[in-house]
Amino acid sequence: MTRKGILTGGTWCIDRNVMVDVWPTENGRADIVEADMAGGGSGCNMAIDIRKLDPTMPVATITLVGDDSDGRFLAGLAEDNGIEHSRMQATGAAVTDYTFAFCSVLTGQRTHISYFGSSNLLTPDHFDFTGLTHRIFHLGLPGVHEIMDSPWHDDANGWVATLRKARAAGMMTNLELASIAPERNAALVRPCLPHLDLLVVNDAEIGGIAGIETVPGGKTDPDACIAAAKAALDLGTPQMVVVHFPTGAVVATRDGTVVTRPSVRVPPDEVAGANGAGDAFAAGFVYGVHEGWDVERAVAMAHAAAAASLRQISTTGAIETWSACLALADRWGWRESFD
Repeated sequence: MTRKGILTGGTWCIDRNVMVDVWPTENGRADIVEADMAGGGSGCNMAIDIRKLDPTMPVATITLVGDDSDGRFLAGLAEDNGIEHSRMQATGAAVTDYTFAFCSVLTGQRTHISYFGSSNLLTPDHFDFTGLTHRIFHLGLPGVHEIMDSPWHDDANGWVATLRKARAAGMMTNLELASIAPERNAALVRPCLPHLDLLVVNDAEIGGIAGIETVPGGKTDPDACIAAAKAALDLGTPQMVVVHFPTGAVVATRDGTVVTRPSVRVPPDEVAGANGAGDAFAAGFVYGVHEGWDVERAVAMAHAAAAASLRQISTTGAIETWSACLALADRWGWRESFD
């Protein structure tokens, strides 16, 4: 059987994106410059990004949302973007997750304040892979799903059980992480590493998994990221570990190869917000892997998708086809180093 397509699993939530002129101190205030409501979460963002990068790519999702207007909004979003969503289930026992995603005009920094409802009821039993022929399964987000984060039968957590099932169904596996405490990420993700084929994470996340300081003093140390990526390889079965940060990315592969690539030199006046840039990077890289591209080209694609995403405050609104994203990156130009 020839496998084709991307299956996403896990978080679909409502993003209430709010651009403010400045992030206020507690008991302070700020002015809203722009606001919109969109889909968010790892399952949603990867699915929509892939469909925008390549509208011919088969994409499906497995998730749990609330039986409410927000859940129906997300189902409609999947429908509008050509995402097969028959396995998007709805529950009346909890409301759909939502996040207030703030971004400051002054600094470009983002602040997320989230409520998790339906995600806390997601279990490995919701993941039925029967009849699915997708090549890659993208799962997230450990740390914000109460049952999935807990031991499941004989497995360390529900993420392990789900990844094991996906591999048994014939799919490559990738895991996306949330912005949680490093120690918590390590506890949840390390047991998953023997059940992964890919791992695409940011500089802080890989440091937490490996127990290595990768962002000393708030500045990314690429060499430490490489060391942490190699440590993650040693702890499991990924064929490659990809670590991204604003000025570039590094990749460590199972055969000992290390690839480094600075990011796109995005004009400051083109940046609307960073929300979703990491998801776009992951989508670009996963797309390249699916298409059989070499690592260097896949990393370039990842950077190009991330750069394109910065042009809107929503997570997926500015993504274009893969060729358009690469053309945009070439037009803006590439950094010559990580500095």
